[in-house]
Amino acid sequence: MLPTQAACAVAGVAVYWDFENLHASLSEAKWGEGSYGKPDGRFKLQDPLIDVQAVVDLAAAYGPIAVHRAYCNWQFFGRYRDALLQAGMDLVQLFPPGASAKNGADIRLCLDVVGDLARFPHIGTVLVVSGDSDFMPLAQSVKATGRTLIGIGARKTTNRHWAHSCHGFSYYEDLMEASANAAQRFADDPAIQRVARALTVLSEMHGQAWVAIAEVVSWLRRQEPSFSPVEQGYPTLAAWLEAVPDVVELHADASGMWVRLR
Repeated sequence: MLPTQAACAVAGVAVYWDFENLHASLSEAKWGEGSYGKPDGRFKLQDPLIDVQAVVDLAAAYGPIAVHRAYCNWQFFGRYRDALLQAGMDLVQLFPPGASAKNGADIRLCLDVVGDLARFPHIGTVLVVSGDSDFMPLAQSVKATGRTLIGIGARKTTNRHWAHSCHGFSYYEDLMEASANAAQRFADDPAIQRVARALTVLSEMHGQAWVAIAEVVSWLRRQEPSFSPVEQGYPTLAAWLEAVPDVVELHADASGMWVRLR
């Protein structure tokens, strides 16, 4: 059974990254457990490991991103520059008070979430990128305001109690697998690849394959404000997708036009 188009409407999304937490998890997965915590592992210029866009893709599925903030000691993360600029992040600089001390990202992030929810009633979903158990009290505070809490973290290092305290939790590795599958299947057509990625994310979020065409358009424009099917030679997204029946299937009913990947 298809949901109504009205059911797809959502409020704004506030995204908060404990950036170094995810980067450190991916670094240790690549170079070995404990490697990032060493002085020559943490306090040096870091190579990019996070696919920032994959996380932004998921966030955009929940609605327009109203707040996008990331916390880190950015002096070592300059190689992420292009990805961070493309994502339009508000970067919060945090200097650790000592060589072995944490940078306090979890405390500052929690304070900002509570403050933002009090100031911005249009925020309906809070998305926290971290696997740290320190955010469990934040989960209780967000739920008390009636907002939806979504978490993202690396599978191996995410605290299971934190994951269970969210309304929904996605493992970073799963996001990467879905992104890689879309890229492999439609490697020769980046435009269709983008639509396939949208359908994958939105269908997983809703728990069913059919997605409203209007929601796909909204997702694409949140990712690329200049998006237009006219660039592909068609007046509407539906008309464009009708031209690729081997990729998608379309369905129309009284509530509107729907699409799913074949």
